[in-house]
Amino acid sequence: MVLIPLVRDYVDRMLHDIPGMKVLVLDPQTVGMVSVVYSQSDLLRKEVFLVETMDNASSSRESMAHLKAVYFLRPSADNVQKLRRHLAMPRFAEYHLFFSNILKIPQIQILADSDEQEVVQQVQEFYADFCAIDPYHFTLNIQNNHMYMLPTVVDPPGMQSFCDRAVDGIASVFLALKRRPVIRYQRTSDVAKRIAQETARLMYEQESGLFDFRRTENSSLLLVIDRRDDPITPLLNQWTYQAMVHELIGIESNKVDLRGFSNVPKDQQEVVLSSVQDDFFRANMFENFGDLGMNIKRMVDDFQHLSKSSLNLQSIGDMAKFVSNYPEYRKTHGNVTKHVALVSEMSRIVEERKLMLVSQTEQELACTSGQAAAFEAVTSLLNNESVSDIDRLRLVMLYALRYEKESPVQLMQLFNKLASCSAKYKSGLVQFLLKQAGVDKRTGDLYGNRDLLNIARNMARGLKGVENVYTQHQPLLFQTMEGIVKGRLRDADYPLVGNHFQQGRPQDVVIFIVGGTTYEEARSVALYNAANPGVRFFLGGSVVLNSKRFLEDLGEAQRISKSSTTI
Repeated sequence: MVLIPLVRDYVDRMLHDIPGMKVLVLDPQTVGMVSVVYSQSDLLRKEVFLVETMDNASSSRESMAHLKAVYFLRPSADNVQKLRRHLAMPRFAEYHLFFSNILKIPQIQILADSDEQEVVQQVQEFYADFCAIDPYHFTLNIQNNHMYMLPTVVDPPGMQSFCDRAVDGIASVFLALKRRPVIRYQRTSDVAKRIAQETARLMYEQESGLFDFRRTENSSLLLVIDRRDDPITPLLNQWTYQAMVHELIGIESNKVDLRGFSNVPKDQQEVVLSSVQDDFFRANMFENFGDLGMNIKRMVDDFQHLSKSSLNLQSIGDMAKFVSNYPEYRKTHGNVTKHVALVSEMSRIVEERKLMLVSQTEQELACTSGQAAAFEAVTSLLNNESVSDIDRLRLVMLYALRYEKESPVQLMQLFNKLASCSAKYKSGLVQFLLKQAGVDKRTGDLYGNRDLLNIARNMARGLKGVENVYTQHQPLLFQTMEGIVKGRLRDADYPLVGNHFQQGRPQDVVIFIVGGTTYEEARSVALYNAANPGVRFFLGGSVVLNSKRFLEDLGEAQRISKSSTTI
């Protein structure tokens, strides 16, 4: 099983055994967890006639004794206190309480004491404390994601909250998979080490009975790594469908908000991109922009043919057949409109921001060496008035990460040029990135120039030529996956927690990136799994990044760092 069916099965089990009309009550986090695996029509089929959030349910006094309440909540202290107030003045006939993670004994006692009218029928833990956005990709949607860049002393409660949420989410994934893993972490990251150690403590000490699945412990691995080991991937423009939508428009819990864009039909201003619910998206989510355009044209042609045939109804039988197929016809029409709107909007942005020109230089900075030519190319784009401020900033960051040790004078020239031509540029942001994720801070071989095997691979790629210049970049995560499968992950760089050792190749591997994943990395995981059936990789992180979110987190961490040093 993969992540989406696991979470969907939990929701099925919650709703299936409670007959009659129901209201589903969620908190802001579980709204996202449910919405990515369950559609509105799915809920209606389970007799869920109303969905409320905890806050809306708290403010309403209207009695709904004809409905049974199904609560699905994170077991947070805040939720338990709100639930306590709901039970003190019950609005519904029955209360069925489900929690997305481990409920502490004192919390159970609070709920028992609050149920004076004995309306609670059941309390269960269903381990779905993560957002399963794709079969092998999950996120925790942590709001204060910038915390991972700050030393613990800057905000101890904030860091503790960040780490607690990461540990809860990781534990929930392994409880859903029914595995207890061997745990490793990136040596150079204090926050990765802390999360790995606290996860180990939970799995092997505090809740060891819950994780005792009576099977070989060595069949699974958790590797906790730090986003700062590969700052290149979230800075690059993307040219495959899913990643490109997130980079240029944004995806939140598989939903895309198009309200700010002109020429978008009213019924398409918020659309869902789900590999489970949308056959075209599942087939094309990893396709490059050129192939996607051809596939969209083919889909439009097929739909036009279908539309013409629907107009040529010759008999009662033809009409009856069309009416029976009408829901499928409407669904196809909605899908065609949605994908055409998305691709049209992205094409407009690409042209407006001259992204093909910008992206070619980005890819060369990430994948090929040649400092003099790179400096000339970046300088030329900084002088180009059609290039946006955010694209200029990303180009200088990519140059700085690649050549920070080789050309300090030219790097300073680019800093000055950027400051003079980009009004929104925050002084020192590139330098702050180098401080956070420069070569001295990184563990992995980001540019493939330390390891002989990587050097040979890069040379072969250069000689062969790249099929698509815009998608030649390969995230560092790919090397990490190969290192795990081939047993080449160095203990010195990725130590084990405790005395649990991996024997042979693991079957299930969860790689958790503190600071966030990208859809480019999710694509690498899905393609790697398809090509290597003996091992399953799962990718998770604190958020899903695009360049805008990565830069926002960087800017917020810089702001807090400055203010903490001036106090």
